Amino acid sequence: MINRVVLIGRLTKDVELRYTQSGVAVGTFSLAVNRQFTNASGEREADFINGVIWRKAAENFANFTHKGVLVAIEGRIQTRNYEDKNGNRVYVTEVVADNFSLLEKKSDSQQSAPKSQAPDPFANSGNKPIDIDPNDLPF
Repeated sequence: MINRVVLIGRLTKDVELRYTQSGVAVGTFSLAVNRQFTNASGEREADFINGVIWRKAAENFANFTHKGVLVAIEGRIQTRNYEDKNGNRVYVTEVVADNFSLLEKKSDSQQSAPKSQAPDPFANSGNKPIDIDPNDLPF
């Protein structure tokens, strides 16, 4: 049996990162995936697919993505059900992501923190060779 899914789409909102009582990270997200065809009006529709990602991958996914970013998700489809507070049975189908890939570069306007303006002592502008005294090396 094979249960494998690959999706490419845009996050509809920021990843919601939470932690279980035992400290395991879990992120939930929704991905808008365009359909390959247009409707009768000539417009392209999208499917909105819910997903969940666990552990370190969840923390990385939450830290390096945001609403609107284009991502690829690899995982499997999972169904589950639970009883809500009113006693109704709720059925859920979602993608459990094993891996993700960022498909866009972060634009300058979306960078969260400005880079330090301190000069890099190890940077070489290419104009002159780097002069290191062997006596200064720690080994």
